[in-house]
Amino acid sequence: MKFRHESTYHAPIDQVFAMLGDPDFRAKVCDYQGDLRYDVAIDAADDTMSVDVDRVQSAQGLPPVASKFVGDEIEIEVREEWSSPAAATMEVTIPGKPGQVRGTIAMRENAGVTIQNFAAEIKVSLPFIGGKLEEMIGALLTAALRAENKVGAAWLAGE
Repeated sequence: MKFRHESTYHAPIDQVFAMLGDPDFRAKVCDYQGDLRYDVAIDAADDTMSVDVDRVQSAQGLPPVASKFVGDEIEIEVREEWSSPAAATMEVTIPGKPGQVRGTIAMRENAGVTIQNFAAEIKVSLPFIGGKLEEMIGALLTAALRAENKVGAAWLAGE
């Protein structure tokens, strides 16, 4: 399944990139989303960085087909490899489960406003229910990116 999402930040790209590389920002996003546990690791040098966020969320509220698949909790591993402040690859996996999200993040600035574009492929290799799980993962990813954008807007505004 193809996935696309766009986020807007009213700040220059260098400020958005710095925010995305701040472990405190990533932790704040995890807290906002109600993660049960999380670990954030960021390795940055100049205009590149690797971001690893391992999160555990409650599976409560997921459709029955999904909760059978993941159990009571869902572990999510997010990896971003930034080759510049404007470009990254991303991968989202659920350890031990046959599904993944792979794609790119691109940022561009126009007049002090940064647009962040996500483009990915969501793949769940399970007969019969794979498509439904891909749609559910897409909806969860959209919600997570909207939460990150909301926390990010407040962060950049100094709130």
